[in-house]
This record gives sequence, C-alpha cells and structure tokens, in this order.
Amino acid sequence: MQQKPPSFVFPPQLINWLMFISICLIWGSSFILMKLGLYDDARQPLLTASQVAAIRLISAGIVLTPVLLRHRSKIPFRLSGWLVFSGFFGSFLPAFLFCIAETKIDSALAGTLNSLTPIFAIIFGFIFFGNKIPISQVLGILIGFGGIVLLYVVQKHTGYGQISYAALVILATVFYALNIIMVKRHLGGVSPIIITSFSLIAVGLPSLVILWQTGFFALPLHEYKYIKACLAVCTLGMLGTALAWMLFYALVQRTSVLFTSTASYGVPFVAFGWGWYYGETITLWQIGCLLIILGGVYLTRVDFGKLRLKS
Repeated sequence: MQQKPPSFVFPPQLINWLMFISICLIWGSSFILMKLGLYDDARQPLLTASQVAAIRLISAGIVLTPVLLRHRSKIPFRLSGWLVFSGFFGSFLPAFLFCIAETKIDSALAGTLNSLTPIFAIIFGFIFFGNKIPISQVLGILIGFGGIVLLYVVQKHTGYGQISYAALVILATVFYALNIIMVKRHLGGVSPIIITSFSLIAVGLPSLVILWQTGFFALPLHEYKYIKACLAVCTLGMLGTALAWMLFYALVQRTSVLFTSTASYGVPFVAFGWGWYYGETITLWQIGCLLIILGGVYLTRVDFGKLRLKS
C-alpha cells in the first residue's frame, strides 16, 4: 500500500510570529487610515472625526455579527454589563478620541503616544489589584513620561492647542489600560471572541445614531473622494478593530499576554513609516523620543501571564 507523502505543516512558532507581525502592521496602519478618512488628497477636510469613528465601529460590528451569532450559546448575559463596559472603554471612547486628536496632530505622533498603554496598565494594576511596582517599573514609568515631555520640547510649532489634542490620545490609552484591567477582573473566564464581538456590536447602535445626527447620509457619498474615505475607514474597522483584536486574543491564547503586548514596540514604527510616506514631518529627534518612550515601556514589562484571558 502506497503511503501518502506527509503534508507540510507550518511550525507553531512561525504562525505565532506571523500573527504578531500582522498585529503590528494592522494597528500601525490604523492611524494613517484615520487620516485618509478625515482629509482628501489635497489635505482638505472630508469626513468629521465623529463620522470616521462611528463608521469604524459600525463596520467592525457588522463583520463580527455572524461570529457572535455562531457563538451565541456562550454569551454570559449575566456579565453583559461588563461586556458593554469593555465596548465603551476599549473601543468606543478611544475611537472618537483618536479621530478628534488626528485633526490636529500627525498620525506618527498618535502612534507613538499609543505605546503608553502598558504603562497605564501597570499603574491601574497597582490601583485596582494592589500589585507591587518594582523600582525598574517606577523607573520605566518616569522614563516613558519623560520621553513624552521631551517629544513636546523638540516638536516645532507646538502650542497649547496641539498639546491638548495629543492629551486626547493619552486619555485614550488610559481607557485602553482600564479596559484591560476590568476585563481581567470581571471577564477572565469569558471567551475572547465573545468579549470582542459582543462589546463592538453593543457600541454599534449609538455609533449609528451619531453617524445619522452628524448628517453623514446627506453627503454626496457617490463622489469618488467620499467613496475612498469610506473604504479607508471601513478597512480600519474591519481590520484595525475587528480582525486585530481577534488576532490579539488568539495570540494570547497561543502564547501569553507578555509576548503579545510587545506589539506596542512595533506599532509606532509602522505608524512612522506611513506618516513619512504621506509627507508628514519625521525628524531624528522624534525617532529618538520614540525610542526613549519605548525604553520606558520595556522597563515596565510585567508578568502578564497572570492576566491571561481564558476561553
């Protein structure tokens, strides 16, 4: 009897790294996709920040609806309040804050500030769980925030207005970190697929109301520039929100949150690359400040294995 030749199987470690790289590329590209929705090729305002954020969330919810229906028997309705909480603090509020901020700051700067999420996760871990903060983590927090201050110093033409918009990005990372802590505390036994799909679908309805109230449906949506903008934002929702979170949680299950969280090191560099490609001003000083911030984030690395999300 002739034996069949063995089929090729990708090594698990290779799959893990491919997923990791995909997360970096997708999330790193999110910031420029927001810009493409906000402005046309001539850098003239197109969609409003609220419209971009709303379309992003609605498209993510639409993509995830079949997923939730397939796993509807696993939905823990007694925890639906916390799932909605995760939707608002992990997706809804940050989406609007990022879009509003990018009306005044470059996508590369937004990508850099996004890397602060692990630092705030450490701080909230101390506040909510009483986790001890080693000296190395205290030093990392100080270095990280010091890098932010230095980034503002080296930025040319940085006024109070721009700083206030950059602060919106920092507030978004605070919400990201708060969501991580609350998911760990109240949704630790819930499938990541349920957390992602339920939470994003839950914020879809208020997003639709906002989209309608902003007059989006009265725009000449048949024009090429609006079609292009909407496609960019829908791509952001389907890939940067729905797919990226699925990959993130899947990689957590395959490896650990410690390994997956290091995507925060790759995301800013992808954001810088897209910013340079689209003509944003990128200086060596900015890259140096990015490295300082990432150095601070590295020092704050904690054993996130204790925060592993189980399906």
